[in-house]
Amino acid sequence: MSRMSIFLRSVALPVCVALGLAILFRPVYLTEGQPNYLLAWICIGVPFGIRRMFLWLVPHRFDLAGTVGVVVLNVIVGGIIGGFALIWQVVSGVVRTIRG
Repeated sequence: MSRMSIFLRSVALPVCVALGLAILFRPVYLTEGQPNYLLAWICIGVPFGIRRMFLWLVPHRFDLAGTVGVVVLNVIVGGIIGGFALIWQVVSGVVRTIRG
């Protein structure tokens, strides 16, 4: 693969998705003009980490409240993990682009 395709797929696309999510969720994590950085981290990281969480905590044989609780826990922890996964993907993409 060429360096440009590696850069576009591994760096530019995830950064554009993260910026799009930041713009989309801006009303959620901005309160009175002050950003809540943890909530922003979770909102931006959800698509990058949620698939990992639904493999670990599967809502199975719970009542409605237990299922909703496990799903919410999956979204919160998946968002936090996804933030780190996004950073790791961008850094590794930059390294792969430099190496060629």
